[in-house]
This record gives sequence, C-alpha cells and structure tokens, in this order.
Amino acid sequence: MMKKTVDAIVESGLRDHVKIMVGGAPVTQAYADEIGADGFAPDAGSAAKLV
Repeated sequence: MMKKTVDAIVESGLRDHVKIMVGGAPVTQAYADEIGADGFAPDAGSAAKLV
C-alpha cells in the first residue's frame, strides 16, 4: 500500500511538493529507499526527530 501511495503522489504531479516518511515495525530503511520515501523511522518518536 505504501508503494501505491508514493506512485499516486508521483502520478498526480505532487512529488516535488511533499515529503514522504514511512516507518513502523513492518518497514525497513531498504524498503523506504525502494519505494522512494524521503525518510524512514522505526517508530513515531524517531519520526518526530526527522521533521
């Protein structure tokens, strides 16, 4: 589902206007890189530090 969301953002022409962050237990940095996310965090606390 995350990949579909990133693809939809790209297809809509909004990719240059938003930052995409993914994370949580089922996600890895490698997957974030694969789908083109701008950031990855293993949990919400870590994600807040990226912003």
